[in-house]
Amino acid sequence: MGSTQFGNFQNFCRDSTLPICNIFPGFSYEDPGGFKGGCELLGIPLSHGRHLGNLGSIMLCGIAIAVTAFLLWRSERKQAAVGRREMQVFLVGYILIEICEIFTVGKFPLSSKVRIAFTGIHLGLIIATLWILMLNAVVGYQLLDDGTPMSIGLMVGSAAVLFIGTGYITLDTGYSWTGHFKSSLSGNNRNIALYVLYQLAPLVFLFAFFVLETVLVIRVLGERKPMIYLVSAALLFALGQIFNYVVSVHICNGTHGKIDGALFETLFTLLSVVMIWVFWSSITEDDWPMPVSNTYS
Repeated sequence: MGSTQFGNFQNFCRDSTLPICNIFPGFSYEDPGGFKGGCELLGIPLSHGRHLGNLGSIMLCGIAIAVTAFLLWRSERKQAAVGRREMQVFLVGYILIEICEIFTVGKFPLSSKVRIAFTGIHLGLIIATLWILMLNAVVGYQLLDDGTPMSIGLMVGSAAVLFIGTGYITLDTGYSWTGHFKSSLSGNNRNIALYVLYQLAPLVFLFAFFVLETVLVIRVLGERKPMIYLVSAALLFALGQIFNYVVSVHICNGTHGKIDGALFETLFTLLSVVMIWVFWSSITEDDWPMPVSNTYS
């Protein structure tokens, strides 16, 4: 290979509807469509030549917000569950992600400057929320008492650092505040920092979550059944990514720009979050031998 594709977003943005593509000038919602050579996701035409590009995604985001709010309520009723507050923090993060997704992936008719702002918040929330999910797996080991100000504070504080850092890099790229990331606005849209934060870090966090929870269930709890829910969550998430990155362009071409894989990514990610909650609920039943605080001290 003459040159590496590491850090490049051009091909991703040509074939998929990703929030990060909003910050690159090859993508314009005032002149709807996508990157050169990609399928134009036009959706539903509105007045003055505008389009509501991704109505399906917008509707599914609304459903996701409602379903997650119900899971928040259900979590509140599980008074004795280990990591209840921490799981609720994760669910709140996911709700905020879905709100942003309406405006970033949903192709809502907004000005490019407003869309870039939503994109910065969206990407920051994705990294922060997946970090919170990984820490939820750590909570199960009871290294700290769950639900305490210390536990919640460390979780939210560390997530806030990732949120601010990712959000700033995204906004600095989109608005060219310092000019440091100006080179990523042309050519192959190469941005190493955002590639690591948006493409690689989430995979690391998810892998760590899966491994930590697997060890907890099999080695500590000595159970097998909850693994069905955990594996289901992983498969559903992976299926969503396949639709978004691989199948999306074919759906877009096949429907003449009406929908693409982003709609299915939203659906399967929601189902994955539901399965994560079911998994957490199943391992925090009162009759299961959860490790106590002093076991690992």
